[in-house]
Amino acid sequence: MTYRSPLLDRTGAVAATGPDGGVAWHYGDPVAEQRALARGGAVVDQSHLGVVRLTGPDRLSWLHSITSQDVEHLAPRASTELFVLSPQGRLEHALATVDDGTSTWFVTEPDHVEPLVAWLERMKFMMRVEIEDVTAQYAALGEPVDAEGTETEPVTWRDAWPHVVGGGTRYGPPAEEHPGADRPWRLVLVPRETLADAVAEREAAGWRLAGTWASEALRVEAWRPRLAREVDDRTVPHELDWLRTAVHLHKGCYRGQETIARVHNLGRPPRRLVMLHLDGSQHVVPDAGAEVRRDGPDGKVVGTVTTVARHHELGPIALAVVKRNVPTDAELAVVGQIGAGPGDTAAQQIAVAAAQEVVVPGDGVSADRPAGRGETMRGLTPRGGDGAQSLL
Repeated sequence: MTYRSPLLDRTGAVAATGPDGGVAWHYGDPVAEQRALARGGAVVDQSHLGVVRLTGPDRLSWLHSITSQDVEHLAPRASTELFVLSPQGRLEHALATVDDGTSTWFVTEPDHVEPLVAWLERMKFMMRVEIEDVTAQYAALGEPVDAEGTETEPVTWRDAWPHVVGGGTRYGPPAEEHPGADRPWRLVLVPRETLADAVAEREAAGWRLAGTWASEALRVEAWRPRLAREVDDRTVPHELDWLRTAVHLHKGCYRGQETIARVHNLGRPPRRLVMLHLDGSQHVVPDAGAEVRRDGPDGKVVGTVTTVARHHELGPIALAVVKRNVPTDAELAVVGQIGAGPGDTAAQQIAVAAAQEVVVPGDGVSADRPAGRGETMRGLTPRGGDGAQSLL
Protein backbone atom coordinates (compact mmCIF):
# COMPACT_ATOMS: atom_id res chain seq x y z
CA MET A 1 0.00 0.00 0.00
CA THR A 2 1.37 3.42 -0.99
CA TYR A 3 1.84 5.77 1.97
CA ARG A 4 0.19 9.19 2.00
CA SER A 5 0.75 11.58 4.91
CA PRO A 6 -2.33 13.28 6.38
CA LEU A 7 -0.37 16.54 6.16
CA LEU A 8 -0.72 16.37 2.36
CA ASP A 9 -4.32 17.51 2.95
CA ARG A 10 -3.00 20.96 3.91
CA THR A 11 -3.95 23.76 1.53
CA GLY A 12 -1.18 24.31 -1.03
CA ALA A 13 0.59 21.01 -0.36
CA VAL A 14 2.47 19.56 -3.33
CA ALA A 15 3.48 15.91 -3.03
CA ALA A 16 7.13 14.89 -3.26
CA THR A 17 8.25 12.11 -5.57
CA GLY A 18 11.00 9.49 -5.56
CA PRO A 19 12.30 8.39 -2.16
CA ASP A 20 10.26 11.13 -0.45
CA GLY A 21 6.98 10.02 -1.99
CA GLY A 22 4.10 10.19 0.49
CA VAL A 23 5.01 13.50 2.14
CA ALA A 24 4.98 17.09 0.91
CA TRP A 25 7.62 18.59 -1.34
CA HIS A 26 6.39 21.99 -0.24
CA TYR A 27 3.25 23.71 1.02
CA GLY A 28 3.01 26.50 -1.52
CA ASP A 29 5.98 28.73 -0.62
CA PRO A 30 9.18 26.65 -0.74
CA VAL A 31 11.55 29.60 -0.44
CA ALA A 32 9.90 30.91 2.73
CA GLU A 33 9.77 27.38 4.12
CA GLN A 34 13.48 26.89 3.48
CA ARG A 35 14.38 30.21 5.09
CA ALA A 36 12.33 29.32 8.16
CA LEU A 37 14.07 25.95 8.42
CA ALA A 38 17.51 27.55 7.99
CA ARG A 39 16.89 29.95 10.86
CA GLY A 40 15.62 27.17 13.14
CA GLY A 41 11.88 27.82 12.94
CA ALA A 42 10.31 25.01 10.92
CA VAL A 43 9.31 21.35 11.18
CA VAL A 44 9.48 18.84 8.30
CA ASP A 45 7.17 15.89 7.80
CA GLN A 46 9.37 12.78 7.59
CA SER A 47 6.58 10.32 8.32
CA HIS A 48 7.38 8.27 5.19
CA LEU A 49 10.59 6.99 6.78
CA GLY A 50 10.77 3.47 8.18
CA VAL A 51 11.12 2.70 11.91
CA VAL A 52 12.47 -0.57 13.34
CA ARG A 53 12.66 -1.43 17.05
CA LEU A 54 14.90 -3.99 18.76
CA THR A 55 14.30 -5.31 22.25
CA GLY A 56 16.04 -7.90 24.38
CA PRO A 57 19.09 -7.96 26.66
CA ASP A 58 21.55 -8.92 23.90
CA ARG A 59 20.54 -6.22 21.40
CA LEU A 60 23.52 -3.85 21.81
CA SER A 61 26.28 -6.45 22.04
CA TRP A 62 24.75 -8.22 19.03
CA LEU A 63 24.57 -5.03 16.96
CA HIS A 64 28.14 -4.24 17.95
CA SER A 65 29.28 -7.52 16.41
CA ILE A 66 27.49 -7.21 13.06
CA THR A 67 27.57 -3.48 12.19
CA SER A 68 30.16 -0.77 11.59
CA GLN A 69 29.70 1.20 14.81
CA ASP A 70 30.75 0.75 18.44
CA VAL A 71 27.38 0.44 20.21
CA GLU A 72 28.07 -2.19 22.88
CA HIS A 73 27.81 0.39 25.65
CA LEU A 74 25.55 2.93 23.95
CA ALA A 75 24.03 5.13 26.65
CA PRO A 76 20.28 5.77 26.83
CA ARG A 77 19.17 8.66 24.59
CA ALA A 78 22.63 8.91 22.98
CA SER A 79 22.32 8.97 19.20
CA THR A 80 24.66 7.30 16.76
CA GLU A 81 24.69 6.08 13.17
CA LEU A 82 25.76 2.72 11.78
CA PHE A 83 26.07 0.75 8.57
CA VAL A 84 25.25 -2.75 7.51
CA LEU A 85 27.89 -3.57 4.91
CA SER A 86 28.26 -6.34 2.36
CA PRO A 87 31.18 -8.78 2.76
CA GLN A 88 33.00 -6.60 0.20
CA GLY A 89 32.47 -3.48 2.33
CA ARG A 90 29.78 -1.94 0.13
CA LEU A 91 27.04 0.01 1.84
CA GLU A 92 23.72 -1.84 2.18
CA HIS A 93 21.89 -0.08 5.04
CA ALA A 94 22.48 3.22 6.87
CA LEU A 95 20.65 3.44 10.17
CA ALA A 96 19.96 6.44 12.38
CA THR A 97 20.20 4.75 15.77
CA VAL A 98 19.23 5.60 19.33
CA ASP A 99 18.62 3.46 22.42
CA ASP A 100 16.10 4.47 25.09
CA GLY A 101 17.46 2.11 27.76
CA THR A 102 14.91 -0.57 26.92
CA SER A 103 14.81 -0.67 23.11
CA THR A 104 17.09 0.25 20.24
CA TRP A 105 15.42 2.25 17.47
CA PHE A 106 16.41 2.55 13.80
CA VAL A 107 15.15 5.12 11.33
CA THR A 108 15.86 4.36 7.69
CA GLU A 109 14.58 4.74 4.14
CA PRO A 110 11.15 3.15 3.59
CA ASP A 111 12.34 0.74 0.87
CA HIS A 112 15.02 -0.64 3.19
CA VAL A 113 12.84 -1.70 6.10
CA GLU A 114 11.74 -5.08 4.81
CA PRO A 115 15.20 -6.28 3.64
CA LEU A 116 16.78 -4.91 6.82
CA VAL A 117 14.39 -6.81 9.09
CA ALA A 118 14.86 -9.97 7.03
CA TRP A 119 18.66 -9.72 7.28
CA LEU A 120 18.58 -9.05 11.02
CA GLU A 121 16.35 -12.07 11.56
CA ARG A 122 18.81 -14.27 9.67
CA MET A 123 21.68 -12.99 11.80
CA LYS A 124 19.93 -13.41 15.15
CA PHE A 125 20.79 -17.08 15.76
CA MET A 126 20.42 -17.76 19.51
CA MET A 127 20.71 -14.14 20.64
CA ARG A 128 18.02 -12.73 22.95
CA VAL A 129 16.78 -10.08 20.54
CA GLU A 130 13.34 -9.30 19.14
CA ILE A 131 13.07 -7.35 15.88
CA GLU A 132 9.93 -5.45 14.92
CA ASP A 133 8.94 -3.16 12.06
CA VAL A 134 7.00 -0.41 13.88
CA THR A 135 6.63 1.97 10.94
CA ALA A 136 2.85 1.67 11.15
CA GLN A 137 2.94 2.83 14.78
CA TYR A 138 5.54 5.63 14.71
CA ALA A 139 6.17 8.63 12.46
CA ALA A 140 9.24 10.86 12.23
CA LEU A 141 9.35 14.65 12.30
CA GLY A 142 12.50 16.56 11.27
CA GLU A 143 13.58 19.51 13.42
CA PRO A 144 16.49 22.01 13.17
CA VAL A 145 17.56 21.31 16.76
CA ASP A 146 21.06 20.32 17.91
CA ALA A 147 20.13 18.38 21.03
CA GLU A 148 19.54 14.82 22.12
CA GLY A 149 16.07 13.90 23.31
CA THR A 150 15.39 14.27 27.02
CA GLU A 151 13.56 11.94 29.40
CA THR A 152 10.37 13.95 28.87
CA GLU A 153 10.55 13.88 25.06
CA PRO A 154 9.69 11.10 22.62
CA VAL A 155 12.46 8.91 21.21
CA THR A 156 14.74 11.32 19.34
CA TRP A 157 17.72 10.81 17.04
CA ARG A 158 20.20 13.68 16.80
CA ASP A 159 22.34 13.92 13.65
CA ALA A 160 26.01 14.34 14.61
CA TRP A 161 27.01 15.38 11.07
CA PRO A 162 29.58 16.75 10.25
CA HIS A 163 31.44 15.98 13.49
CA VAL A 164 33.85 13.05 13.61
CA VAL A 165 32.55 10.75 16.33
CA GLY A 166 34.78 8.48 18.38
CA GLY A 167 36.65 5.98 16.21
CA GLY A 168 35.73 7.75 12.97
CA THR A 169 37.75 9.76 10.51
CA ARG A 170 37.22 12.39 7.84
CA TYR A 171 38.25 13.03 4.25
CA GLY A 172 36.82 16.54 4.02
CA PRO A 173 37.43 19.59 6.23
CA PRO A 174 37.17 19.56 10.04
CA ALA A 175 33.72 20.13 11.51
CA GLU A 176 34.34 23.77 12.38
CA GLU A 177 35.13 24.54 8.73
CA HIS A 178 32.47 22.28 7.25
CA PRO A 179 29.27 23.75 5.73
CA GLY A 180 27.26 21.13 7.60
CA ALA A 181 28.18 22.77 10.91
CA ASP A 182 25.35 25.25 10.31
CA ARG A 183 22.70 22.54 9.86
CA PRO A 184 21.33 21.22 13.16
CA TRP A 185 18.97 18.29 12.58
CA ARG A 186 17.15 15.64 14.53
CA LEU A 187 14.29 13.19 14.01
CA VAL A 188 11.58 12.91 16.67
CA LEU A 189 9.43 9.76 16.70
CA VAL A 190 5.80 10.34 17.63
CA PRO A 191 2.86 7.91 17.68
CA ARG A 192 1.51 8.01 14.14
CA GLU A 193 -2.00 8.94 15.23
CA THR A 194 -0.61 12.08 16.92
CA LEU A 195 1.39 13.32 13.90
CA ALA A 196 -0.91 16.24 13.08
CA ASP A 197 -1.12 17.23 16.76
CA ALA A 198 2.67 17.21 17.11
CA VAL A 199 2.96 19.53 14.10
CA ALA A 200 0.20 21.80 15.42
CA GLU A 201 2.04 22.07 18.75
CA ARG A 202 5.14 23.32 16.96
CA GLU A 203 3.14 25.72 14.80
CA ALA A 204 1.57 27.13 17.96
CA ALA A 205 5.12 27.91 19.15
CA GLY A 206 5.74 29.95 15.97
CA TRP A 207 7.28 27.32 13.73
CA ARG A 208 6.35 26.78 10.11
CA LEU A 209 5.56 23.49 8.37
CA ALA A 210 8.13 22.92 5.60
CA GLY A 211 8.46 20.32 2.87
CA THR A 212 11.32 18.20 1.64
CA TRP A 213 12.28 20.87 -0.92
CA ALA A 214 13.63 22.81 2.09
CA SER A 215 15.22 19.94 4.01
CA GLU A 216 16.90 18.45 0.93
CA ALA A 217 18.34 21.80 -0.15
CA LEU A 218 19.93 22.28 3.27
CA ARG A 219 21.17 18.68 3.24
CA VAL A 220 22.91 19.22 -0.10
CA GLU A 221 24.44 22.47 1.15
CA ALA A 222 25.75 20.51 4.17
CA TRP A 223 27.26 17.75 1.94
CA ARG A 224 25.24 15.25 3.97
CA PRO A 225 24.95 11.89 2.12
CA ARG A 226 21.69 9.96 2.11
CA LEU A 227 21.14 6.25 1.58
CA ALA A 228 18.30 6.67 -0.93
CA ARG A 229 20.20 9.22 -3.02
CA GLU A 230 23.99 9.01 -2.91
CA VAL A 231 24.37 5.23 -2.51
CA ASP A 232 24.41 2.63 -5.27
CA ASP A 233 25.48 -1.02 -5.34
CA ARG A 234 29.19 -0.06 -5.56
CA THR A 235 29.37 2.53 -2.79
CA VAL A 236 31.97 2.29 -0.05
CA PRO A 237 31.57 4.85 2.79
CA HIS A 238 34.93 6.54 2.11
CA GLU A 239 33.59 7.89 -1.21
CA LEU A 240 30.98 9.96 0.62
CA ASP A 241 33.09 11.06 3.62
CA TRP A 242 30.68 8.96 5.70
CA LEU A 243 33.30 7.54 8.04
CA ARG A 244 32.72 10.67 10.14
CA THR A 245 29.59 9.45 11.89
CA ALA A 246 28.91 5.80 11.06
CA VAL A 247 32.16 3.80 11.22
CA HIS A 248 34.43 2.95 14.14
CA LEU A 249 37.84 2.08 12.72
CA HIS A 250 39.22 0.44 15.86
CA LYS A 251 36.42 -1.87 17.04
CA GLY A 252 36.26 -5.63 16.62
CA CYS A 253 35.54 -7.56 13.46
CA TYR A 254 32.29 -7.13 11.50
CA ARG A 255 31.16 -7.87 7.98
CA GLY A 256 32.92 -5.59 5.49
CA GLN A 257 35.58 -4.41 7.94
CA GLU A 258 38.49 -5.60 5.80
CA THR A 259 37.57 -3.25 2.94
CA ILE A 260 36.93 -0.36 5.32
CA ALA A 261 40.42 -0.77 6.83
CA ARG A 262 42.25 -1.38 3.56
CA VAL A 263 40.83 1.62 1.73
CA HIS A 264 41.51 3.84 4.73
CA ASN A 265 45.01 2.56 5.45
CA LEU A 266 46.40 1.61 2.04
CA GLY A 267 44.12 2.48 -0.86
CA ARG A 268 42.01 5.32 -2.12
CA PRO A 269 38.26 5.34 -2.76
CA PRO A 270 37.52 4.79 -6.47
CA ARG A 271 35.01 7.67 -6.53
CA ARG A 272 34.37 10.84 -4.57
CA LEU A 273 31.40 12.99 -3.60
CA VAL A 274 31.25 16.57 -4.91
CA MET A 275 28.79 19.41 -4.59
CA LEU A 276 27.95 21.09 -7.88
CA HIS A 277 26.87 24.68 -8.42
CA LEU A 278 24.65 24.49 -11.48
CA ASP A 279 24.13 27.19 -14.09
CA GLY A 280 20.61 28.44 -13.44
CA SER A 281 20.30 30.70 -16.47
CA GLN A 282 18.05 28.20 -18.26
CA HIS A 283 15.64 28.20 -15.27
CA VAL A 284 15.54 24.40 -15.36
CA VAL A 285 17.99 21.78 -14.11
CA PRO A 286 18.36 18.06 -14.91
CA ASP A 287 16.85 15.44 -12.64
CA ALA A 288 18.85 13.18 -10.34
CA GLY A 289 20.53 10.46 -12.37
CA ALA A 290 21.90 12.91 -14.94
CA GLU A 291 25.41 12.31 -16.27
CA VAL A 292 28.37 14.40 -15.16
CA ARG A 293 30.72 15.00 -18.08
CA ARG A 294 34.19 16.49 -18.24
CA ASP A 295 35.10 19.27 -20.68
CA GLY A 296 31.56 20.21 -21.61
CA PRO A 297 28.33 18.42 -22.59
CA ASP A 298 30.04 16.36 -25.32
CA GLY A 299 32.88 15.18 -23.10
CA LYS A 300 33.54 11.92 -21.32
CA VAL A 301 31.10 10.74 -18.66
CA VAL A 302 32.84 10.85 -15.27
CA GLY A 303 30.02 10.58 -12.78
CA THR A 304 26.34 10.80 -11.87
CA VAL A 305 24.18 13.41 -10.18
CA THR A 306 22.55 11.93 -7.08
CA THR A 307 20.51 14.83 -5.65
CA VAL A 308 19.34 18.10 -7.21
CA ALA A 309 18.03 20.98 -5.11
CA ARG A 310 17.17 24.67 -5.33
CA HIS A 311 18.71 26.59 -2.47
CA HIS A 312 17.22 29.89 -1.33
CA GLU A 313 20.63 31.60 -1.47
CA LEU A 314 22.93 29.40 -3.58
CA GLY A 315 20.45 28.73 -6.38
CA PRO A 316 20.48 25.32 -8.12
CA ILE A 317 22.92 22.93 -6.48
CA ALA A 318 23.50 19.18 -6.55
CA LEU A 319 25.44 16.34 -5.04
CA ALA A 320 27.19 14.01 -7.45
CA VAL A 321 29.55 11.05 -7.31
CA VAL A 322 32.44 11.27 -9.77
CA LYS A 323 35.59 9.30 -10.49
CA ARG A 324 38.26 10.11 -7.96
CA ASN A 325 40.84 11.04 -10.60
CA VAL A 326 38.69 13.84 -12.06
CA PRO A 327 40.76 17.01 -11.41
CA THR A 328 39.22 19.16 -8.70
CA ASP A 329 39.35 22.17 -11.04
CA ALA A 330 37.99 20.35 -14.11
CA GLU A 331 35.29 21.99 -16.23
CA LEU A 332 32.14 19.91 -15.83
CA ALA A 333 28.69 19.75 -17.39
CA VAL A 334 25.56 17.94 -16.27
CA VAL A 335 23.57 16.28 -19.05
CA GLY A 336 20.22 14.68 -18.38
CA GLN A 337 16.47 15.02 -18.52
CA ILE A 338 13.90 17.26 -16.93
CA GLY A 339 10.45 16.03 -16.10
CA ALA A 340 11.62 12.44 -16.38
CA GLY A 341 9.52 9.67 -14.91
CA PRO A 342 8.16 6.21 -15.68
CA GLY A 343 6.49 6.34 -19.07
CA ASP A 344 7.05 10.09 -19.35
CA THR A 345 7.32 10.81 -23.06
CA ALA A 346 7.50 14.58 -22.48
CA ALA A 347 10.90 14.51 -20.80
CA GLN A 348 13.45 16.83 -22.40
CA GLN A 349 17.23 16.60 -22.66
CA ILE A 350 19.19 19.45 -21.09
CA ALA A 351 22.84 20.30 -20.47
CA VAL A 352 24.05 22.80 -17.87
CA ALA A 353 27.50 23.93 -16.80
CA ALA A 354 28.58 22.89 -13.31
CA ALA A 355 31.32 24.09 -10.97
CA GLN A 356 32.47 21.55 -8.40
CA GLU A 357 33.02 22.15 -4.72
CA VAL A 358 35.34 19.52 -3.29
CA VAL A 359 33.86 17.28 -0.59
CA VAL A 360 36.24 14.29 -0.70
CA PRO A 361 39.69 15.46 -1.87
CA GLY A 362 41.11 14.22 -5.13
CA ASP A 363 44.07 12.50 -3.47
CA GLY A 364 41.65 10.19 -1.68
CA VAL A 365 43.57 10.35 1.60
CA SER A 366 41.87 10.73 4.98
CA ALA A 367 42.99 13.18 7.67
CA ASP A 368 44.59 10.45 9.78
CA ARG A 369 45.77 7.91 7.24
CA PRO A 370 48.81 6.04 8.61
CA ALA A 371 52.16 7.06 7.16
CA GLY A 372 53.69 4.80 4.53
CA ARG A 373 56.48 2.38 5.37
CA GLY A 374 58.67 2.51 2.32
CA GLU A 375 58.88 -0.60 0.18
CA THR A 376 56.49 -2.56 2.42
CA MET A 377 53.65 -0.12 1.84
CA ARG A 378 54.40 0.41 -1.85
CA GLY A 379 54.24 -3.29 -2.50
CA LEU A 380 50.60 -3.43 -1.45
CA THR A 381 49.31 -1.23 -4.27
CA PRO A 382 49.96 -1.30 -8.01
CA ARG A 383 52.87 0.90 -9.11
CA GLY A 384 51.56 4.08 -10.68
CA GLY A 385 47.98 3.32 -9.70
CA ASP A 386 45.70 4.31 -6.85
CA GLY A 387 45.22 0.80 -5.54
CA ALA A 388 41.45 1.17 -5.32
CA GLN A 389 40.42 -1.60 -7.66
CA SER A 390 42.77 -4.15 -6.13
CA LEU A 391 41.39 -3.37 -2.68
CA LEU A 392 37.75 -3.58 -3.66
